[in-house]
Amino acid sequence: MKIVLGSQSEARKKVLLRAGYEFDVVVAGIDEKEIRDPDPEKLTLALARAKAKAILPKIKEPSLLITSDQVVTFNGTMREKPENVGEAFQFLFTSHLHPSSTVTAVVVTNTKTGERFVGVDVATIWFRPFTLQVIMDYIKTGDPFRLAGGFDHEHPLLAPFIKKIDGEKESILGLPISLTEKLLDYAIMRTCLEV
Repeated sequence: MKIVLGSQSEARKKVLLRAGYEFDVVVAGIDEKEIRDPDPEKLTLALARAKAKAILPKIKEPSLLITSDQVVTFNGTMREKPENVGEAFQFLFTSHLHPSSTVTAVVVTNTKTGERFVGVDVATIWFRPFTLQVIMDYIKTGDPFRLAGGFDHEHPLLAPFIKKIDGEKESILGLPISLTEKLLDYAIMRTCLEV
């Protein structure tokens, strides 16, 4: 079955390409701020499901649609994509004070049957303090505004400041590959059983 990634995230594309998948990309175009929940797992699942719902009418042939969403939890609060330079600066300047945990929901939808397979993965990263110059240079790249928590741990400016990672590096990027492959396997297995 054809695979469709329902995301414009370059990081998610990179994860799937590294894993050897061929796929099409279709973007949901929803207003993510309209969906709110104080629970990070419920919020990311609700957003990933909403993306799938918005994309389904755009797909014309039987496919496995992958949608995902991520927030970062930091000292008991949720950090989504920074809304401005000030927020991006605050996220990066304080990032060494507590670990950041990425909470990432993945939804795989069989577009033919509408059946969905869902899961959530959590990974945690610890940073050393970033220098002010690194923070300013990184903000100038524009990357913080595309990423939950405002950081890409693989970016050459930030990577030297990683102390430790618990969990999958791909999960921190926004698409836990082990979980995604497990959900794809379930969807393929169910498709085979229906034939």
